[in-house]
Amino acid sequence: MTGLPLDRPTDIWWSTRRSRSLLVAALLPFLVLGPLITAVGLQEPPQSWWLLGPLAIAIGALQLRHSFAAARGVLPRGWPLTLLALGLLVYVPLPWFQWDWASTQWMFIASVAMLLSGRVMKVLIVAPLLGTFLAAVISAWIEREAIPLDAYFFSYWEVSLVGGAACLYGTTQLVRAVDGLFARRAEMAETTVGRERLRLSRDLHDLLGQSLSAVSLKGDLAIALLRGDPSAAEAEIHGLTQVAREALRDIRRVVRDEHPVTLRGESQGAAVLLAAASINAHIDVQLPNLAPQVDELFGWATREGVTNMVRHSQAGTCSIMAARRESVALLEIVNDGAGPTNGSGTGIDGLTERAQALSGHVAAGLTGGGRYRLAIEVPEAFV
Repeated sequence: MTGLPLDRPTDIWWSTRRSRSLLVAALLPFLVLGPLITAVGLQEPPQSWWLLGPLAIAIGALQLRHSFAAARGVLPRGWPLTLLALGLLVYVPLPWFQWDWASTQWMFIASVAMLLSGRVMKVLIVAPLLGTFLAAVISAWIEREAIPLDAYFFSYWEVSLVGGAACLYGTTQLVRAVDGLFARRAEMAETTVGRERLRLSRDLHDLLGQSLSAVSLKGDLAIALLRGDPSAAEAEIHGLTQVAREALRDIRRVVRDEHPVTLRGESQGAAVLLAAASINAHIDVQLPNLAPQVDELFGWATREGVTNMVRHSQAGTCSIMAARRESVALLEIVNDGAGPTNGSGTGIDGLTERAQALSGHVAAGLTGGGRYRLAIEVPEAFV
């Protein structure tokens, strides 16, 4: 599926229209052929000849009703009565219209296959065909005609009836399968769009949290320095605008899914942000040969952990450490000023989703002594 999905009501309307058109097109040749063969076969049209058209229309309408329902995978309302009516319309006129009218069994056999199942379906398909064959043989014997030739003719004819009924039934199943594929395609497109929206919301949350925190800190610092040290305040303002420009570039990269997030890059950004917040940081993230997906996960974790620390804690010191331990890669962020909401919310949920995609685990919470710890572990197989 390319592009966004069509509006669902419109898509369903087009799908229904396409399905019904195909079913009508498949039925028309069989519907016209029966009355046409009957009319041609009548040497002298009887008074009931004018019934051929209305009967054919009634048979076609009942068959289409069954086909439309079967294409949706449901049984039509009052289907036993409509199936009985179809059978009467097919078999009752036989004495008046003679054997050529038996071609209308196409519709009855197909409807039986659509509406019934198991032994009942088999009986209602085989019995009429066998009865028609036996009636033809008996008629040939009474009229002293060539029974083997007549039997061969009706056997050939009934094979054609079964083939025609199979075409009608198969068309209905084909329409049902195609509609199912279209519905599945629409669902997959909607799922893809939903996942992309979740990615954007998650990435923008994780991305802008640190950038906006840095803007806020630099703005507050510039205001504090404005009267006592205008030169330093100006430097902070320049730094603030630089952070804002970088945030704008990052947003554009996120929208295009081109935002490069690495542990090294985020740890460097964290060092700048922590210094601006007057938090003494010890950073040790020398972890060589890290798989790209794990490197990205640890980068997002560093950004989220540091952002939460600046926004929600009263930390004076913190440590950011990455290492390999017991067949897992570990990233650990600890600070000494845990607040009541430190680390909770959407950001940690997003980290958990990212880690679970790599069979990893996220642990976040108080460790005692006013310390807060955020740890992400990923199995060595992904490293």
